Amino acid sequence: MYKSIIIKIGSNVLTKDDGTLHDQRVSHLVDQIAQLHDRNKKIILVSSGAVAAGRSMVQVHKKTDTVSSRQLLSSVGQVKLLNTYSTQFEKHHIQCAQVLVTKQDFRSREHYLNMKNCLSTLWDNDIVPIINENDAVSVTALMFTDNDELAGLLATMMNSEALFILSNINGIYNGNPDKKDTQVIRTIDSAHTDLSAYISTTKSNFGRGGMLTKCKIAQKTAASGISVHIANGTIKNILIDLNNAPKKVEHTHFTKGEKYPAVKKWMAYSEAFANAQVYINQGAMEALNSEKATSLLLAGVTHMQGNFKKGDLLKIMSEDGKAIGIGRAKYDRSKADEHLHDNKYQPLIHYDYLYLF
Repeated sequence: MYKSIIIKIGSNVLTKDDGTLHDQRVSHLVDQIAQLHDRNKKIILVSSGAVAAGRSMVQVHKKTDTVSSRQLLSSVGQVKLLNTYSTQFEKHHIQCAQVLVTKQDFRSREHYLNMKNCLSTLWDNDIVPIINENDAVSVTALMFTDNDELAGLLATMMNSEALFILSNINGIYNGNPDKKDTQVIRTIDSAHTDLSAYISTTKSNFGRGGMLTKCKIAQKTAASGISVHIANGTIKNILIDLNNAPKKVEHTHFTKGEKYPAVKKWMAYSEAFANAQVYINQGAMEALNSEKATSLLLAGVTHMQGNFKKGDLLKIMSEDGKAIGIGRAKYDRSKADEHLHDNKYQPLIHYDYLYLF
């Protein structure tokens, strides 16, 4: 069904209750990925589990702080995790490659394209990339929310047709999953904006994110033109069934919207790298949200915070301080200040380089 798929596997799928790797499940998941690979599907595997794997190998000293503990466990666990994957893929005569990334690797368009080129080269050589955030060094506020965010970014970067997010439950529920009358929401339109009333904010034992995070990432990714499926990775043959007959699988499918231009796909995940903030008035808000393609003119800007150069990312803020979008500056702050009240001056952010949340 799909020709290119990003597969994200959560920690609770890959680990047993005691925190050790679930070798049989890893083996079965690799068997499925191998089948898809043999059918000429382009696969990228985003795998959690390094920290969980490390927990089964190292007894962290009680005095070790949280950040240092994560660095220790991920450094040790990543070796075990990748060795396990490599051994399993070798059984199918498939080469895999490890790519550890940080959010900083996507901070500029240049870095973004370099990463895309790396993954494209691996694909061209029939190698399955296995990607994880480099937790050993990603210890700042610029960490990915979790691997769901990383997977969504990669899906848009590589223009994949689908993103499979595997957790240890069947999908997004319309209430508390522990109650008998609660059901899985089978289809969600990417235009929906608020499912928080239905979703538990409880985090997993091993992962950083919860189901609400998965939902928000899934919506953003689907809105960019990629089908997103959240399913139970502990179910036998789940990857094959999601690809061949997704309607027969109890899971949540976020239907895709229209595809974004390539540069806007990068911008959709680049909010954290905005160098400054631009506050706009109600008239500009209405213009940007109209059906007509509209650039941001200085006439709609009330004030700016922070310095910026031409090409820098700017966070667009409403009058009440809500972030509504992100855009790339067409010129620097000094020129913007000089022409702030010039209604006829060229746009601060051209529509082609404007992304609204």
